[in-house]
Amino acid sequence: MKTQRHTLRALALLLGYPDERVRGLLPLVADALDAEGALSAPRRRELRAFARALGRMDPIDAEMQFVELFDRGRSTSLHLFEHVHGDSRERGPAMVDLVKTYETAGLFIGPHEVPDHLCVVLEFASTQPPPLARDFLGEMAHILTVIFSALRKRESPYASVVAAILELAGRKAEAVPVPDDQPLDEAWAEPAAFDGCSTQGQARPGQPQPLHFVRKAPGSAAGARA
Repeated sequence: MKTQRHTLRALALLLGYPDERVRGLLPLVADALDAEGALSAPRRRELRAFARALGRMDPIDAEMQFVELFDRGRSTSLHLFEHVHGDSRERGPAMVDLVKTYETAGLFIGPHEVPDHLCVVLEFASTQPPPLARDFLGEMAHILTVIFSALRKRESPYASVVAAILELAGRKAEAVPVPDDQPLDEAWAEPAAFDGCSTQGQARPGQPQPLHFVRKAPGSAAGARA
């Protein structure tokens, strides 16, 4: 199996926040991909065109586009466990297990790096022998397919990068139906103070408020609970 260390790191670079450092390295991407030849020629051409276009973009536009795409879209999030566990408590133990996997293989991530971020995952895979890297990426192919599909739905050229990862995992990049993202303003909105909500057992102001009488034990004061 062909080596793919530099290919995986090039893909991680393409998915990184397009700051000055990343943009400065973009011209090296095509050389790294062609040197190893781990990806098909058509896929390498797609990535070369994407790297060239990204490098030509206005820096502020490139950064704004990245934030809008990956930081404000749940279906396109690069944090893999968010697609599986969301904000539930299960995400924490899954993170711990992933860190242990990294450390067992001799990779210790920095304090500001999140283990389930796709760029970190790719960096780890690049340190492994190709068969192990392929299997490791294959385990998360279903998540990568969702991200790829969401990017395709948005007609984003970043879809080519995720398609390349699927190719290295031995999977075909095929789009599947994905629901529209709920606007973050709605997803994160808190109920208005004192506005009430009938579905939560409380009527709105000005409406009859049901009372639930609770039977007390003998000798205790009677009361009513709203």
